[in-house]
Amino acid sequence: MPGLQRPLYQMKADFFKTLGHPARVRVLELLSQREYAVSEMLTEIGIEAANLSQQLSILRRAGLVTARREGLSVTYELTTTEVAELLAVARAILTGVVAGQVEALEQPA
Repeated sequence: MPGLQRPLYQMKADFFKTLGHPARVRVLELLSQREYAVSEMLTEIGIEAANLSQQLSILRRAGLVTARREGLSVTYELTTTEVAELLAVARAILTGVVAGQVEALEQPA
């Protein structure tokens, strides 16, 4: 298996590159709440359908989301709740970083 020959740190870097697009992060945030049809995501994310389709394809190839066709509609969901947990941890880290920056700005010069 070619993927297993790569060092874990390289696989992690590739994983984080997958998360390195605002639309993909927003999709994952939405799917952390519940499953969404593509049409619902379009109104929430505010990007062109072709762009959303491309971002969903990247997330599907990375194994982060799965798709289910229901008639003409396609519904997406997270493959694991750990993706939602990762986003929550990222939020906590960023909240701490921003709070630290604010605190530093409030210190007398």
